[in-house]
Amino acid sequence: MSDISLPLELKGVHIHFVGIKGTGMAALVEILYHNGAIITGSDVSERFYTDEILEKLNLKALPFDQANITDKVQYVIYSSAYKLDKNPDLIAAVKKGIPCLLYTQALGSYSSRAYSCGICGVHGKTSTTGLTGTILKELPLAAQTLAGSIINSFGSTCTYTSPLIKSLSENQKKYFVAETCEYQKHFMSFCPQKIILTSVESDHQDFYPTYESIRDAFVDYICKLPQNGELIYCADDKGAVEAAGLAAKKRPDLVMIPYGFKAEGDFKILDCVIKDECQIFNCNLIKDLKLKVPGHHEVLDAAAALALACRMLVSDGKNPQDYEEEIRRGLLSFTGGKRRSEKIADFVTPDGNNVLVMDDYGHHPTAIKTTLEGYRQFYSKRKIIVDFMSHTYSRTQSLLDEFASSFDNADVVILHKIYASARENIADFNITGRSLFEKAQHYHKNVNYFEEIEEALPFAKELLNTNPGPEYPDGYLFVTMGAGDNWKLGKAIIKEFGEAK
Repeated sequence: MSDISLPLELKGVHIHFVGIKGTGMAALVEILYHNGAIITGSDVSERFYTDEILEKLNLKALPFDQANITDKVQYVIYSSAYKLDKNPDLIAAVKKGIPCLLYTQALGSYSSRAYSCGICGVHGKTSTTGLTGTILKELPLAAQTLAGSIINSFGSTCTYTSPLIKSLSENQKKYFVAETCEYQKHFMSFCPQKIILTSVESDHQDFYPTYESIRDAFVDYICKLPQNGELIYCADDKGAVEAAGLAAKKRPDLVMIPYGFKAEGDFKILDCVIKDECQIFNCNLIKDLKLKVPGHHEVLDAAAALALACRMLVSDGKNPQDYEEEIRRGLLSFTGGKRRSEKIADFVTPDGNNVLVMDDYGHHPTAIKTTLEGYRQFYSKRKIIVDFMSHTYSRTQSLLDEFASSFDNADVVILHKIYASARENIADFNITGRSLFEKAQHYHKNVNYFEEIEEALPFAKELLNTNPGPEYPDGYLFVTMGAGDNWKLGKAIIKEFGEAK
């Protein structure tokens, strides 16, 4: 079914989504809805944050049932979590001969009928996509943006659609910017005109057993660019530089555009200072850029988004320097997204300690390290407690030492059991959450272990009730981090103190 594609005209086309609550799926629902498609969908009954996105569109996920596939359904889009011969909706669709597309195929099909830009990399995809879309909100481009999580500045949804899309004339470009994922080479379905590459390093060890295998997947994706296509890559990331170099050898026609502190050209970051919980930086092309989110890595992501927005303006026949104020305004209005340095609550304990609770999706050692470094700079007057839950046995085992040594900038570390992936057989591994705890003790003097998340609550409560000391006059930063479900501890702490603002 790989040659199936969506129709060029989507208005009035009935599309049924199987696994509609998935983050990417819900985002694609938004995109197709705004193109006039009629949407239905099915999923499990458990409530997810994407239910809010669907409810805004007056959509409700139905239970899986072959009766969902009525004669009115013209296309089915399904999540890779569900199989054509196992899910009742999909069995019924196949029986009726209705075209069924995987999410990645549908996204790729949609990308083929627009001037599409793919954002990829092991780290920073979602932030960079959110930053790009937030800048595009300020620019006169008919653009849609799809991120892999809820972005605050999109109006707490995963997508942004410019009002200019509705009044598009035939000779005008329609732009589409999307986060594209390397896992199982999903991004190879996408049809990019430009690509941002944020970073390349070993990850998804269940699919890419070596660094070279994941690097080569990125090279293959870059080589999907058309003649004279543009690769915007991070000059500060060794893997991105290497992948760009290999792609350039295969495709000397490609235009290579570096960004970052080590870059040359328009998107070289000249300097960066932190003042009043704001990062202020300058690039060669545009100066006096401000960012309200913490972290050196976020400045790099902002430079990538800046580069893509500027190159899109050039492709549209416009001069980026005519839109400096709009670009500055867009960057300044970005406040992150769901599970990306997300501020959950700010309260004062009965003993008078100020506590800021945050949640972050960082689940790779590099992401943990750079995120905590950013917090240390941004919140220098707060004592930092990080509660981390490692995700997947394969990643933890492959990167055990890197994980263990990634908590330097936290004052207190809390660890738990490993959050397993459904793709793994735990019996295949000789590692546990306690293995990470024991290794981390070699690097950090204050590491604590609680097998289950709820077991850490009394310890966390006692800690937050203790005076943080004169060196931390602003109180505590308590951050839950990882791709597991330890975010529940942050919620439990807020409930326990009961004074969340």
